[in-house]
Amino acid sequence: MTQELAKSALKKYFGYDDFRPLQLKIIEGVFRGEDGIVLMPTGGGKSMCFQIPAVTMTGTVVVVSPLISLMKDQVDGLRAVGIRAAYLNSSQTGTESLAVETAYESGELHLLYVSPEKLLSQGFFTFLKRRKICLFAIDEAHCISAWGHDFRPEYTRLKGLKTAFPETPVLALTATADRLTRKDMAEQLGIPSAEQHISSFNRPNLSLAVRPGLKRREQIINFLRERPNEAGIVYCLSRKQTEKMADNLRAAGYNAEAYHAGLPAARRAEVQSDFINDKTLIVCATIAFGMGIDKSNVRWVIHYTLPKNLENYYQEIGRAGRDGAKADTLLFYSYNDYLTLKDMISGNPNSELQVAKLDRMKEYAESMACRRRILLNYFSEDHAEDCGNCDVCANPPERFDGTILAQKALSAVARLKESVGAGMAIDVLRGSARADLRSRGYDQVKTYGAGRDISAFDWNQYFNQLISLGYLYVAHEDYNKVKLTPAARRVLFEKETVELVKMTTIKKRREAAGAKTRKFAETKRENMSLFDKLRQVRKDLAREFGIPPYLVFNDATLHEMVDQRPVTDAEMGRISGVGERKLHRFGDRFIAVIKAEGA
Repeated sequence: MTQELAKSALKKYFGYDDFRPLQLKIIEGVFRGEDGIVLMPTGGGKSMCFQIPAVTMTGTVVVVSPLISLMKDQVDGLRAVGIRAAYLNSSQTGTESLAVETAYESGELHLLYVSPEKLLSQGFFTFLKRRKICLFAIDEAHCISAWGHDFRPEYTRLKGLKTAFPETPVLALTATADRLTRKDMAEQLGIPSAEQHISSFNRPNLSLAVRPGLKRREQIINFLRERPNEAGIVYCLSRKQTEKMADNLRAAGYNAEAYHAGLPAARRAEVQSDFINDKTLIVCATIAFGMGIDKSNVRWVIHYTLPKNLENYYQEIGRAGRDGAKADTLLFYSYNDYLTLKDMISGNPNSELQVAKLDRMKEYAESMACRRRILLNYFSEDHAEDCGNCDVCANPPERFDGTILAQKALSAVARLKESVGAGMAIDVLRGSARADLRSRGYDQVKTYGAGRDISAFDWNQYFNQLISLGYLYVAHEDYNKVKLTPAARRVLFEKETVELVKMTTIKKRREAAGAKTRKFAETKRENMSLFDKLRQVRKDLAREFGIPPYLVFNDATLHEMVDQRPVTDAEMGRISGVGERKLHRFGDRFIAVIKAEGA
């Protein structure tokens, strides 16, 4: 297989001229029959890594996904661009399943989506062996690891896949997995030597903001007034909270519905369908909602309360702006949120790890460092620049040259051989007389007492900043010991400077944090008339063809039409996201509106 073949398929079916970073490398690995671990953020293009092989290789790609509610949307989207796809899961009737199985056996399918339960059911491996399978793609693969944020015990049985199909490559894909989870994923799937393809977690189109959890309803109403007719999700902690929030928003005149596991299945399906088809603009939901949504034009996500960990938070904000256009995220935080979650977690299996991850979530919410840097460094992505698109960057705190202080802290961790937690490292720096410290000989290290002029509280804050900035990380699997990152060595040996936030600034800002105004709109105001007209055409076409509006064209494609004003098939074909099939099905309707606007 060649790059040219892959690029030709990309243009033909999806309307894009070039692959995103890493996609082509991953696809070429599949062509060579290699296993792989793929870590890409939500909206980063994971699915393209197995969809292109499906239309360019001999055989069928089998996609294993726990998201039953998402399968139909995914298959509908593929069929809309001319790719032969189907799914098998517990939601189907016997007649429907039989039709799909017949299509598979006759070699009609490019892709077959199956739930883990279906894949692991008796006799299903034998059924699959009746046709050539060119790839197994394991979506949401972090579910196989007990270290992950969404562990599902049934996923551990997937290890048998490689034993049953030793010659078929396995591609494990996830949007959220830290260093430890990635390693465990590979081992659990029986592909320990698989190459890890880690894409940048940077989603520059997402603005990040944290606000104090005071008068949340009032703050949300003000937020929505600046975003009329835009789709979004409000994540809530409890079922009761989702119902109350939806009631409040409806009372304020907004088109909002609640979604949670306590609703009847038919009602949940109705809410999800209405949201996907733009009949409902706002959904107030528990985290059960986000996993089943593949809607590209979500323009904002609000967290009413603190999420349990950074993995959940990152995955949930990733529901916004999947089309690449600008989107906003807002997190409300209070210390009581943290205490409530800590009480809920206590007593759970693996509760020590869960509390440690909750603590990192709390530190993110309280931090005065660039929020994007914190997120990227948490996922082991060395990112040294501030983003300019978060609330901290918009209102930067007062900083000072903390290089010497950082060198002391990092040197202490190094001299203690990365074998202690932050508390012990701080006690060494402050010259503590603790008996256990002395018995281990820590009072003999060179940095003992080197920071005795700084209080333990302030040292703790500075250690949190060094973790947020990516110079240290906490090894949860090794008794929460603090360890050095590659960036730390640049500070210790390559004269890299470190800016830290003054403690006085942190205290002042916590007393007087406030709302920030929204960034300038994606499309200039004078272009909004055409954009709204194109959006209405999209809605009409979606109704005619019985598909969600975003499967016609996403917001980013409509924005490009507004900017470029294509009035011929050739010009429309050059718009990103307009492939051959969509050009023939929908192009004329959009061109007519653009021509009328220019008349």
